[in-house]
Amino acid sequence: MAQHNELGKKGEQLAVDFLLKKGYDVVERNYRFDKAEVDIIAQLKDILAIVEVKTRSTVDFGNPQDFVKPKQIQRLVKAVDEYVTVNALDVEVRFDIIAIVKNGKSFTIEHLENAFYHF
Repeated sequence: MAQHNELGKKGEQLAVDFLLKKGYDVVERNYRFDKAEVDIIAQLKDILAIVEVKTRSTVDFGNPQDFVKPKQIQRLVKAVDEYVTVNALDVEVRFDIIAIVKNGKSFTIEHLENAFYHF
């Protein structure tokens, strides 16, 4: 597996652990619909947090959260709309980004709530 894929997988696991510690229930991982993939769907009370995880080995080229593009946001919104409809959920939906940067052997985790698009 390419090194960046391994870093991405590690980042997703760190994000899941981070959310669990904050009291979220992780409902889905890598949920796919159409051309979209939602990294993490987590719930905290009546909020469904749609979490895009961005992991980078350096911030030399910009912050991880700067790499979420408008087309990707459109796809995520469509996928989440489908997910909420199919599962007949009555929740507030929030789009978050968890930005992770590797610093030597440790990682910095930043949770950006309501990072984009609001229902």
